[in-house]
Order: sequence, then C-alpha cells, then structure tokens
Amino acid sequence: MTTHPVTDATFDAEVKQSDIPVVVDFWAEWCGPCKQIGPALEELSEEYAGKVKIVKVNVDENPGTPAQLGIRGIPALFLFKDGQVVSNKVGAAPKAALKSWIDEAV
Repeated sequence: MTTHPVTDATFDAEVKQSDIPVVVDFWAEWCGPCKQIGPALEELSEEYAGKVKIVKVNVDENPGTPAQLGIRGIPALFLFKDGQVVSNKVGAAPKAALKSWIDEAV
C-alpha cells in the first residue's frame, strides 16, 4: 500500500472517518522539502500497511482543507486518530524521525 492522493472533497471520508490512524502529508509540486520526504513516506506507508494510512493532499489543487487546519508552511504532516488531529509536524525530517513521530502519536 503506497501513499495516495486525497482531495478536499474526499478528506472527511478518507481521513476523518478512517478506522485506523491517518498521516496526512500536505505538500506541493514546487516544494523541495516536500519532494525530499516523499520517498520516506512511501516506505513508511508500506511498513505501516493496515495499521496507519498515509495520504497526500496537494495544497495548490486543494486549498480548502489546509485553510481549515491553519496550515501556513509545507510540508505539513498531520496525524489523525478517530477523526481528530492528535499530532502535527512542519518541515522535512529523515525517515527515522518520521517513524518515531508516528509511533509516539499512535
């Protein structure tokens, strides 16, 4: 299972109504740090398959959800559990740091 795109229209169904925790990566095509963490998120998506879902929201194509969450900088990672934000992190980080952040929050 790899990361998959979520839009403003599918956000509630894919994230808030998920029965497992969801990491949401708010990113943009022009964002260097976003591209830097992309491969690590893909690998983590495989490692957490069935336990944690990792999805991506392109902020240029879907401005509504980032605005609702007050996102001002990307990459912004939000971890949702039972429909609520339980943790968030802004900026690029190595895979090990992302993994420990997910483990602490879940």
